[in-house]
Amino acid sequence: MPHADQTLSYLLDLDGEEIIYDDGYVARFKVKAIEATAEKPHGVSYSLTFHSRDGRRLMGYDNAHGVAHRGGKFVERQTAFDHWHRDETDEGRPYSFVTAEKLIADFFDEIERILKEQHDG
Repeated sequence: MPHADQTLSYLLDLDGEEIIYDDGYVARFKVKAIEATAEKPHGVSYSLTFHSRDGRRLMGYDNAHGVAHRGGKFVERQTAFDHWHRDETDEGRPYSFVTAEKLIADFFDEIERILKEQHDG
């Protein structure tokens, strides 16, 4: 059995936190330890979201519901619970949860991308 993700406790500690950025953007964290299941094998239920000043969700990572892998001619469509929403209209695309540390890093990388697009656009 692989060793437990050392950063999982850090991710769990983020539950309920909000980070307020310049211009009123807000990052929100909802994280709970749960019994590991086939859908959520990491033993954590999470929702990491980034919002505009008017409250619209701009982007998020979560495992609250399943999203379909895009199937192909020879690929069976599967459902992934770990997924992310690139923007407010994205219904979700599969996300490969590796560690809590990578999830947190990917989340903040996306925030950086959005802030850069907002300031460059």
